[in-house]
Amino acid sequence: MNLVIDTGNTLTKLALYQGMEMVAFSSFEGVDAKHIIQFCESNLFIKNVILSTVKEYPAEIDLYLTQHFNTVFFSHNTSVPILNKYSTPETLGKDRLAGVVGAHLLLPAADNLVIDAGTAITYDLITASGEYLGGSISPGIVMRYKALHAFTSRLPLLDFYDDAKLTGDDTSGSIHSGVLNGVLAEMEGIIHSYQLLYPDLKIIMTGGDHNYFDKRLKIKTFAAPNLVLEGLNLILNFNIETR
Repeated sequence: MNLVIDTGNTLTKLALYQGMEMVAFSSFEGVDAKHIIQFCESNLFIKNVILSTVKEYPAEIDLYLTQHFNTVFFSHNTSVPILNKYSTPETLGKDRLAGVVGAHLLLPAADNLVIDAGTAITYDLITASGEYLGGSISPGIVMRYKALHAFTSRLPLLDFYDDAKLTGDDTSGSIHSGVLNGVLAEMEGIIHSYQLLYPDLKIIMTGGDHNYFDKRLKIKTFAAPNLVLEGLNLILNFNIETR
């Protein structure tokens, strides 16, 4: 079995795969060696591991993984089953790269725009021929609320609201309108611009806020909440096969 460990800005996700099927999952805040070791010791058939992280983590994790498993530490030097045409691969977010690998596995014959709606919203394009061309990064919903509060003297910090009228009739309503209607208009505009270039484009949504957009976009999308994990599993298999 394969173990995928994905450490983001907030959560560490552990996903156990039998082939391409996820058979176990766990997540927790931060990076804790004890949690990872306990998960491994409760799943004795793990053979291969891939670790993807955006932050520093205890050296104990490296030591444990290398002693017990065939381990891939995901970086810009790791081989991937697509052509990465990003001009600065060393600065590319690992989740963005894993996401487009997962998208090409999900819809291999299509030009795919991967939208990862989380802390930030990323848009990434991979062509039907397997060429990753890059994309864009913008603030996520919660970040927009925080920015309005942090960079003004009087605007309150509001919680993520489920919906918003176009015309807010008080300050809170106006903030909700600006954040939620603004981010939705941005997303629809970016998708439309890509569709002009790639008429048969498929839209794949992932990330913690993907449900919010999936319900409101007037465009057909494919929801893939585990896209990054599936991409990491594919990258792990690709590296095992080529060793």
